[in-house]
Amino acid sequence: MGTILVTGGTGTLGRRVTARLRAAGHEVRVLSRHSEQYPVDLRDGSGLDAAMAGAQVVVHCASSPRGGDDEAAGQLIAAARRAGTVANLVYISIVGVDVVPLGYYRTKHAVERMLLESGLGVTILRTTQFHDLVATLARTMARLPVALVPKGVRVQPVAVEEVADRLAELAVPVPAPGGRVPDMGGPEVRSLADWVRAYLAAEGRRRRVVEVPLAGTAYRGFVRGGNLAPEHAVGRVRFSEFLAAGGGRG
Repeated sequence: MGTILVTGGTGTLGRRVTARLRAAGHEVRVLSRHSEQYPVDLRDGSGLDAAMAGAQVVVHCASSPRGGDDEAAGQLIAAARRAGTVANLVYISIVGVDVVPLGYYRTKHAVERMLLESGLGVTILRTTQFHDLVATLARTMARLPVALVPKGVRVQPVAVEEVADRLAELAVPVPAPGGRVPDMGGPEVRSLADWVRAYLAAEGRRRRVVEVPLAGTAYRGFVRGGNLAPEHAVGRVRFSEFLAAGGGRG
């Protein structure tokens, strides 16, 4: 098939998507500001037209909680229109971006709307939090003698490898764009406090875990379970397996 372009192709998810596509024999272009072959800055679009030329599929994994995702998406959409060859733009989003009023989530939801209204063929996959993120949160909370955890927040971690498999499936062979496809969640829903305890046990560390209530609409959105997809618990790898394989070590 034709060329596949992967944004964020050196990140936690993007490099796994890239590896899977290349292993299947596809030509993949990895976009990066520091790439010798395709130096691209999604913030201002520099270098993007050259990288996009002839591409049939774009897998958009680049993202930053620090902001700018909407500007980057605007540049990507404009370049795809100019190229005229892109049959499917695949985007990774997050479960709950439309119901949890967190700033980063709101931006991700805005990008979804931009893509759906762009006139391009698009596919949007929302997933729950990756194992890596939950482990990072647990490690951060466990730095103090008492691990303080937001009360009532539940999490449904999913393996990044399984998400990469799904994105590669959605990208090739060039399918009819799917719009928003079914969400993807991990196999277990448990409280964040439970996940922190599991992390501590795997690390052989002792910490008292205390749940504390917080304030704010975003916190209430998490407590209501807006970040969960129990009806789409298609992931197979459990957090305990991720930890046993050493995945939680920073």
